Amino acid sequence: MTSDTPVDARPPGGKTFFGHPRALSTLFLTEMWERFSFYGMRAILVLYLTATVAEDGLGMGEPTANAVYGTYNAMVYLMALPGGWVADRLIGARRSVLWGGVVIAVGHYVMAIPARWSVFAGMTLIVLGTGLLKPNISTMVGGLYDRDSPRRDAGFSIFYMGINLGAFIAPLVTGFLGEKINWHLGFGAAAIGMTFGVLQYVLGRRNLGDAGERPADPLLGADRRRALTRIGVGVLVLLLVLAALAVADLFTVNTVVNSLTVATVLITIGYFARIITDREISNTERSRMKAYLWLFVFAAAFWLIYDQAGSVLNIFAADRTDRDVFGFTFPASWLQSVNPILIIIGAPLFAWLWLRLGHRVSTPVKFAVGLVLNGLSFVLMAAAAQAAVGGDLVSPWWLVAVYAIQVAGELSLSPVGLSATTKLAPVKYASQMMGLWFLATAVGDAIGGQVARLAETWPEPTYFLTFGLASVLLGLGAVMFTRHISRLMAGIH
Repeated sequence: MTSDTPVDARPPGGKTFFGHPRALSTLFLTEMWERFSFYGMRAILVLYLTATVAEDGLGMGEPTANAVYGTYNAMVYLMALPGGWVADRLIGARRSVLWGGVVIAVGHYVMAIPARWSVFAGMTLIVLGTGLLKPNISTMVGGLYDRDSPRRDAGFSIFYMGINLGAFIAPLVTGFLGEKINWHLGFGAAAIGMTFGVLQYVLGRRNLGDAGERPADPLLGADRRRALTRIGVGVLVLLLVLAALAVADLFTVNTVVNSLTVATVLITIGYFARIITDREISNTERSRMKAYLWLFVFAAAFWLIYDQAGSVLNIFAADRTDRDVFGFTFPASWLQSVNPILIIIGAPLFAWLWLRLGHRVSTPVKFAVGLVLNGLSFVLMAAAAQAAVGGDLVSPWWLVAVYAIQVAGELSLSPVGLSATTKLAPVKYASQMMGLWFLATAVGDAIGGQVARLAETWPEPTYFLTFGLASVLLGLGAVMFTRHISRLMAGIH
């Protein structure tokens, strides 16, 4: 080890992981297996929901299945807010990640049970577990480094590779098992993946040092008891509401999906109103939050289209593409691996591009580029859908091209949005702003799930062209407001 290695990269015993703290390997593998389970299940979820009963599926209509998928994604990101709070105020990031992983694994095992009720019970557990694990494991990665360490960004880049490695491998495994053998076997493979993640996390805990060991701002004494009482009352009220809906015969999939969509939007509105009207933040911080509101809307619109890859586009892959290769029909869900491998390839290129361009291209312009590219991907999908009119099967390369354009859009918007979130955050809300960024995905996915219902009632070319052009126009509109947003950002680029 060279003498210029930063202190934070010298764990006990001198062992490193690519020159970084050994603990990074534990967190890397935990996140890789968690993403394996998440994307593995997600790759076959809509296909299972829409498969006929004769095909061992649920026989759900495509509009409802798309809405369920979108709402599920939304809840995963929405739960990052309470998950971060639990870690910061009650049990610490380390235990949050552990218990989150255990709950996720149990959720996947429940989904592996061949029963109609198991999918929704399992998804509920996965949502709760992911809310505990997802935000807090990233916090622990940051805790391995000094705030100004030159290795900090590189450490997160390695961690990000683990996310996409798990996302790439997962559909190849669960897709084959689920589509070719049995759906619940595919869900079971996701469960085993998360089990591997939990086991190696427990075995590697000695590498973690003090990272995430204690809550950042713990509740003590009477405050802790009061908070736990309120949580208990909230859970009890929720259960009573669900029981009342069941008794009134209103506890249906559509009722739950629609209610959660409305709740997601209302929570977001309330969150922004709370921050912007807070008298304790400065006028400059308030101005920056107004700029961030614009970026938030753009991001939500982006995810509304982008995350239909696992629902509308996944169904298109299953029903409209010619997947025969030398006599073997590969699973439609395998195409879900295209996105992560393109991100692995493209992320370093975009990082180099933004570094070269510097401040010549502002954050709002980068968001606009992401929206335009995202829209163009759906315009291309409209052409693919038109080619499939009449029942003809089209080449899967159409979808590969669509995903390539979307990935370019994601790399223009998502990493930039993460950076902007940290830079525009008021000091008082610095630790909560990452949860607010996750809310953009939650809102986009929740509304996108409802929008995706139209894919069944509209002609496919019309559906893709309409929302593709809408995203392009929104992106062009964002360019027109660039100067206004930049002024609101008050010196932040």
